[in-house]
Amino acid sequence: MKVFLASRNAKKIEEMQRILREHLPKIEVLGLDDVEPYDEPVEDRATFEGNALVKAHAGLAATGLPSLADDSGICVDALNGMPGVLSARWSGPPKSDARNNQLLLDQLADVPDERRGAHFQCAVAFCHPGGEELTSGVMPGHVIRECRGSGGFGYDVLFVAEDRPGRTTAELSVEDKDAVSHRGWALRRMAPIVARILGDA
Repeated sequence: MKVFLASRNAKKIEEMQRILREHLPKIEVLGLDDVEPYDEPVEDRATFEGNALVKAHAGLAATGLPSLADDSGICVDALNGMPGVLSARWSGPPKSDARNNQLLLDQLADVPDERRGAHFQCAVAFCHPGGEELTSGVMPGHVIRECRGSGGFGYDVLFVAEDRPGRTTAELSVEDKDAVSHRGWALRRMAPIVARILGDA
């Protein structure tokens, strides 16, 4: 049983497969590097949901496989919800987690600890021959003042989740992060939907 995930991020593909296998033990998640290349759509929508749907529809059209896509990012209170949908490209091309994290630290340098609230948000879209599905998840927390940890990706080294105080999400085990993460919440809502639809196919 195969589904396609419109991503080249190996950690994201592993994360999605890990959570989906709780409902579909034999599922295999294929990424962009596992299929014939195709013209990937521009992520130019104003919402996480819009970008996720654009990517999932393109994946289904290109591969013929039921396709999942997510769009996620960090929304910082002191920056009026930014970087938001621009999270991966916050410091400009080419994409760089290190430059994105440094830019965010610089932008928040004068912001006191009590105003460094933020949340990660994720939308997951699933497109299949019978239609489309959407789920979402949120992980509240705050941005710290230095990078810590070697796990995760993106802004994980700077973010402490409300439900896991004292450690960045880059310092959590994969199981612990899955339990509280925005993507974990969105995927756990999506996994039974995928299982039902693929089971009925």
